Amino acid sequence: MVDEALKSGGTVLVTGASGFVGRAVCETLARAGYNPRPVGRHDVGEIHRGTDWGQVLQDCDSVVHLAARVHIMGHDTAEGEEAFREVNLHGTANLVRQAKERGVRRFVFMSTIKVLGENGVEVAPHDPPAPFDAYAVSKTEAEAAVRDLSGDMEAVILRPPLVYGPGVKANFGRLMHLVASGWPLPFGAIENQRSLIHVDNLADSVRHALTCHPGTYHPKDSRDFSTANLVRLLAQGMERRCLLVPVPVDLLRGLGRLTGNYPAVARLTGSFTSNGAMDGWEPPLPAEQAVLQTARAFAGL
Repeated sequence: MVDEALKSGGTVLVTGASGFVGRAVCETLARAGYNPRPVGRHDVGEIHRGTDWGQVLQDCDSVVHLAARVHIMGHDTAEGEEAFREVNLHGTANLVRQAKERGVRRFVFMSTIKVLGENGVEVAPHDPPAPFDAYAVSKTEAEAAVRDLSGDMEAVILRPPLVYGPGVKANFGRLMHLVASGWPLPFGAIENQRSLIHVDNLADSVRHALTCHPGTYHPKDSRDFSTANLVRLLAQGMERRCLLVPVPVDLLRGLGRLTGNYPAVARLTGSFTSNGAMDGWEPPLPAEQAVLQTARAFAGL
């Protein structure tokens, strides 16, 4: 039975509200009848173990914690490991304690599928953690803190895969730039499968997380894609030609090692899918439509 105060109309504190995911979450919650309270650095300062959340937590029924120190390729040095922990672990634990003290009924924590590693098929919430970098380690530790400290405050942990949508940058953005170039791409022999989630689908999963049964979930789009099929769909949405050259995967990985780009090549060629189960939730935007929409927005169509 869901507490009546958690249904549409309640006030929801949303951290990281100015980010790519945060903006979509606030818009989705507002449309669903909630009163999102967006919070950023200008409201509480930097997030760490001593951040004072008292004022912004006033009269909040639930918290959606999106803010985090994120993984940046090539920047996860040993020196930076404690910086990840300070924000993602200690900052989260501090917010959980203060939310519980102020009577918040539900805490939704945005984690990442990376806590289970970087490859696998149909990975599930009960699988053992296997984080592979400082960011994923800090998120794994933060999940444990949420579970240990929440007490009678209901907790939901979401572990999305790669998030994309109009305006996305990082790895997905770089892939779209490659597709838009129109040059032949060496992905024709790749037969992998990877889970993705459109930012609007992720935002809707957050809405669902405010009323579903507490637990850990892996929201994702309605289907997984191989790199080759994803590129073909992106090219279709951009109205660009798509020529995929069937270069053997082992050769691509060998070239990745030689050039120092192996992590990126491994993601393009390997499989990593999650089971996607989330207490009755279904993504509202179909996967193919979501990819085409993103590609059209990128191309200005």
